[in-house]
Amino acid sequence: MQLSHERPDYAYSLRAADGASATVNDQVLRASFILTPDSLQTDWPVADAAALEVAALQPLLALNPEIVLLGTGSRQIFPSAEVMAACLTRGIGLEVMANAAAARTYHILAGEGRRVAAGFILGG
Repeated sequence: MQLSHERPDYAYSLRAADGASATVNDQVLRASFILTPDSLQTDWPVADAAALEVAALQPLLALNPEIVLLGTGSRQIFPSAEVMAACLTRGIGLEVMANAAAARTYHILAGEGRRVAAGFILGG
């Protein structure tokens, strides 16, 4: 039986993610990044989920998502209430999880055609 790899209907596929690195399409990333089905920003200057500030969310919010996924590294770390409120007061859902879980969730949401923006914090 021959199997074929089905490519997603979007430009950027997250193939793997953990606390130290991620693979987007065939590119291995070792620094924090922002991902949507149609864009990749590799210069997100966030290194610590616990110290995340509202200003760091602006590149994600500027993408006009319906939901923001925040991958906080190898384990789930909730940001401050102020950071969470920055999304919720705009009517944007915010899901916080470890990178591996965020990667799985990203694939589901992107595959459904949802306006998802994901920020993955790496290196911690």
